[in-house]
Amino acid sequence: MTSDVRERVADPADPAEAPAAPARRRWLVPALLVLGWLAGVAWRMWLARHVALPIAHTDEDSYLNTARALAGGPGGFSSENGPLRRVGYPMLISPAFLGERDFTDSYRLVQLINAVVNATVLPLAYLLARRLLALRRSYALVAAAVAATLPATAFYAEVAMIDAVLAPLVLAWLLAVHRWVARPGALAAATVGTLVGAFHLLHSRGLVIVAVHAGLVLLLLVRRRATLAQGLAAVLPVLALALVNAAGIRLLGDRVYLLGNPPGGGTVRAVASGQGLLRLGAAVATQLWYLVVITFGMAGIAWAAAVRELRRRGGDPAVRWTLGVALVTSVGVAGGASVILAGITTKPLDAIYGRYVQMLAPFWLLVGVGVLLTVAYRVLLARAAVAVALLVGGAALIAARLAYVASRGHELRYGGFGAPDLMALTGGWREFRPFTGAAVGAVACLLLVAAVRVPRLRVPVLAALVVVNLGTMQVITDRLVRPMVAATAPTPRLADLGVRPGERVYASVGVHYILRFNLSHQVTWSDVRWFSDRPPAAADVVFARWAPGAPDDWDGTRYGFVRLGGNPGQHWAAWRRG
Repeated sequence: MTSDVRERVADPADPAEAPAAPARRRWLVPALLVLGWLAGVAWRMWLARHVALPIAHTDEDSYLNTARALAGGPGGFSSENGPLRRVGYPMLISPAFLGERDFTDSYRLVQLINAVVNATVLPLAYLLARRLLALRRSYALVAAAVAATLPATAFYAEVAMIDAVLAPLVLAWLLAVHRWVARPGALAAATVGTLVGAFHLLHSRGLVIVAVHAGLVLLLLVRRRATLAQGLAAVLPVLALALVNAAGIRLLGDRVYLLGNPPGGGTVRAVASGQGLLRLGAAVATQLWYLVVITFGMAGIAWAAAVRELRRRGGDPAVRWTLGVALVTSVGVAGGASVILAGITTKPLDAIYGRYVQMLAPFWLLVGVGVLLTVAYRVLLARAAVAVALLVGGAALIAARLAYVASRGHELRYGGFGAPDLMALTGGWREFRPFTGAAVGAVACLLLVAAVRVPRLRVPVLAALVVVNLGTMQVITDRLVRPMVAATAPTPRLADLGVRPGERVYASVGVHYILRFNLSHQVTWSDVRWFSDRPPAAADVVFARWAPGAPDDWDGTRYGFVRLGGNPGQHWAAWRRG
């Protein structure tokens, strides 16, 4: 941003960098980025060490079953629906299922693929800080480290979730947009189009990105900032990758069967009323407020600066267009996710579901840090005031929403994956604490604003945010991830019970769905189908409910089965036909 970021203020303690570093030092930054990326991969794998089976059901199960089928193995169910079905992430992780290996080994390989991709946030964030924000190298490095260690960035690398790869893709896409506007050309346009196509191939959130991309291409053509050839170069890769998605679905055939509800009349009814629109607005505002909290107020500073930049004449057009694309995308993703979720779920709505906007957190944090480090102090105070106002006003809105729902005898869901970083920062493991979140974000924001007045404190303070991120991730691991692992991992292992490869295995719906899914994942040689009470005639082994003394305890002897063992505390047993 020319007014808020790109124009530096005079600072005797912060001299401009030398025009060209000595040749012997030019390797230093690339080396640090490579080492940082390797450290990031190792850190993510270390965080994931406790997770040997899926904990984010049913999304993980869907991706893993599809990936296994793409690798030539058996299929299974998917919680996706037809119109929003995507195969990009299963394609990415499908190599983990090549060959014959235990499920846990395949799952570790999936986590490694996640870590390798997710850790690229560090070099991408550095490039963004240098090219879009024009930060000096030291600032860009430490800001990139903050972005790469944000829990919103790193959390989903622990599990088989598409979100692990979306944060780096957002940074790469916005870098490409900046490059295309700054230096128009067919190659730059094709790069942007390919990244947008990757979004479409990976997740239904890509529909918002595609819509924003279409608007960007149209505007650039109308304003003669792009040629028709560049427009075609930007559009054709999107169409090509949409065809790849269709081809992948066709290749899968019926080996993966869908259980999800397609959006339709329910989606329209969810928002086609004044009350529905109010609910939608509250959900969108909650997600955007969440971004401000988890970025230590930097997203609020960034939005204030971005809006000012868009209203200002002159300046760097590449910066302005990039920020405009990012703003529209942020609102679009928050709104689109809220509409779709309201229309396809029969469960109570979420008090907060930050997962869909988390991919934008690294970008807005970086922009906010750029404003923090480069603008005049009085301008920074004005931007910080906007951030604090967003935090306090958002908290009041959320509190009012929660109180209104409670007064009508209902309760909004507050699940473990709704906003794990917000849970850790506010200590709200069982309840939403909006005012605590506002206080955390506002205090952090004001401390950062105060610290930048002393130039020698800038790098240490930003480095302290890295420590905060690392600590937050450790708290999430100890308080959320490890208890989930303990609650969802069936014991003993099927191999220890003597279940053998080649046996035809079925599972009763009487087994809790999480345990049923994680038992089924250990059967790597076939798709485990479900039954209600009477096992199919083809079944060699079945999983059924084991609840001694309870009326729903399943007795396999009636059907000629012998119990191999199981866990009555977890209410499951494996039975083999005698």
